[in-house]
This record gives sequence, C-alpha cells and structure tokens, in this order.
Amino acid sequence: MIRDTEIIRRIRNGDVGQFESLFRSSYVSLVRYAKTLIKDNDTAEEIVQDLFFRLWQDRGKLNIESSLNGYLFRSVHNRCLHYIEHNKVVERHAEEMSLSQSESPENPSDILNYKELQEKVARILERLPERCGMIFKMSRFEGLKYNEIAEKLSVSVKTVEANMGRALKEFRKELAQ
Repeated sequence: MIRDTEIIRRIRNGDVGQFESLFRSSYVSLVRYAKTLIKDNDTAEEIVQDLFFRLWQDRGKLNIESSLNGYLFRSVHNRCLHYIEHNKVVERHAEEMSLSQSESPENPSDILNYKELQEKVARILERLPERCGMIFKMSRFEGLKYNEIAEKLSVSVKTVEANMGRALKEFRKELAQ
C-alpha cells in the first residue's frame, strides 16, 4: 500500500491516475459524512466534488502534514460548517426582508419612502442579468431555498449562490447611496 506522502507527491506532480484512485476510494465515505452534517445529499455531493476539484486545481501547492484521510474529512467538515453558516446568514437576511416588507407604512412620509424604495428595487432588478434577477426573485419574493431554485432552473446550488451573491452585492451598492 502506498503511503500518504507518496500519494500526495504523485498528485502534486500531476498523476491523474493516483488522483482518480483517491477520488474513487474516498468519495462515498466523504459524501456520507457531509450528509450527516447538512442533511442534503445533493449539497453533500457538491461539497465533496468541489473539494476534489480544488484539490486538483491547487495540486502544485498541496502540502498536507497530517494523514491524507484526516485532511479530506477535516476539509469536508469545514466546508459543511461554512455552508451551514452561509445559509444561516441568508435565512436571517430573508427574514429581515420579509419582516420589513410586511410592515405597512403608516404616515405619508413612510409611504413615500416605501414607494421610492420599491422603485429602486425594481430598477436594480431590471439591471441584473435575467437569470440573476430571476434567482433573486425566487429566493426573496417566493421564499424558495437555494436547492429548490437550483432544481427548478436545472442549475447547481453553487450557481444559485453565485447569482444571489451578485444580486445582493448590487443591492448593497445601490442602497448604500
């Protein structure tokens, strides 16, 4: 059996066969582990696939001091925690948005400010690329989760996240002015 240091050295040197062997031997158990943390099989698979993609992409800088298996599981663990934290932020923001939308303005000044804000939001949405705007509306106005949007549009959750990030960046930039 090849030692971890030799596997890492081979991958660092671009040995595709060694990389594929590592992928095949680790993939199922890493997805299973990710699923225990995030409870969604598709997202668990995406997280593990992204880990291996980054591992291959950055193979020249690969420097693993611990066991290779430990490194892979720790990486999946950290990526899952990051995913969970990111979703919490997104959900908090969605709650804040829905609360602010449900509060009805009470005086004429509030009504005017509310209408101006609605117009600004509409203008921002018009400037966004079509899919980006659609994803934002599905998330914020229809209350769909990222995986639901991804399924409806036949795109990956990462694509949904990227488009939401772009839309939110535009909103932050415009609304800060």
